[in-house]
Amino acid sequence: MNGKRPQRATFSPQNTGTRIHRAQSVSLQRGRLMRPVLGVLLLSLLCLPLVGTACHGQPESRVRPTLTIAIQPTATPEVLTAESEELKAFLQQRLPGVEIALYVPTMYVGAIEALRFGHAQAAFMSAWPAALAKIHAGAEIALAEVREVVIEKEKVERPFYFSYWVVPKHSPFQSLTDLRGKRVAFPSPLSTSGYVFPLARLVELGLIDVAGKEADPRQFFGEVLFAGGYAQAWEALKQGQVDVTVIAGDVPEQLYHAVRDATRVVEQQGPIPSHAVVFSKDLQEPLRSQFTAALLELGQAKNRPMMRKFISSLFVGFQEARTEEHLGTLFAALQRTNVSYTERLK
Repeated sequence: MNGKRPQRATFSPQNTGTRIHRAQSVSLQRGRLMRPVLGVLLLSLLCLPLVGTACHGQPESRVRPTLTIAIQPTATPEVLTAESEELKAFLQQRLPGVEIALYVPTMYVGAIEALRFGHAQAAFMSAWPAALAKIHAGAEIALAEVREVVIEKEKVERPFYFSYWVVPKHSPFQSLTDLRGKRVAFPSPLSTSGYVFPLARLVELGLIDVAGKEADPRQFFGEVLFAGGYAQAWEALKQGQVDVTVIAGDVPEQLYHAVRDATRVVEQQGPIPSHAVVFSKDLQEPLRSQFTAALLELGQAKNRPMMRKFISSLFVGFQEARTEEHLGTLFAALQRTNVSYTERLK
């Protein structure tokens, strides 16, 4: 890295970016316009009887409108683009009147910007970027993902789940309060279930004082590790590198049970919203309803393998949802912690 700090792209409720305005003016002389305008009027009158055809008797060719769907990058753009072809064909078959285009940005904020500036009309997003799409792009959630999750010890199909603070079974710590000054592993600073909600719980319990600033877990813990994922955070706990970590009910079932069977829960938080489909304010009827109906079909058993390969291995289907209902607990957590969504530019 040559000692240089990596650049970062940050979204927060206060960071709304720069507005772009375009102005165009054309000055035309009246006399020079009269002849072309009269010619166009006469030509238009001659063509009136030929509705649906060109003036030469040929059928009028119409360009189909384009529906662009942004895909939150969960893998490389090359991989996601290749895996999206089946979904694109599925949607194209059900929406023959429009051209389906899928856009895979290199960063999460790229999907938000695409919605904000009209380059995409819909997006598949996880909960935190979906909340930012509402704040910065005026987008709304149309559908919530129903997924296979584990709540406590029960496997269920829900559009929400919970996450849990866990310590080894032999640990002397009985509550979060006991862990002041100890070592913690979070999966990622961009994790809704593994960071935002656990951090909000610390604030809610009075263990961190925000005072108008971004909540910092270092106020409470002596050492904070971002492990790079739930499996890595679990490994750090097993190896004794940390005293506590977080596990969520939407991780692979095998990992979830391995963690829960070897640990004790000292605190929990939720419900945490699942992924969602976000529509921009530019997506109008009747296409809006037609697109929604097509997406709801993806929940049929025969279509689930396609979505599990492409969107989420836990995918069961979509259900209609409203932004305030689906993201209500997340908005509360973000307000409580003041955290910003920050990505490293690669």
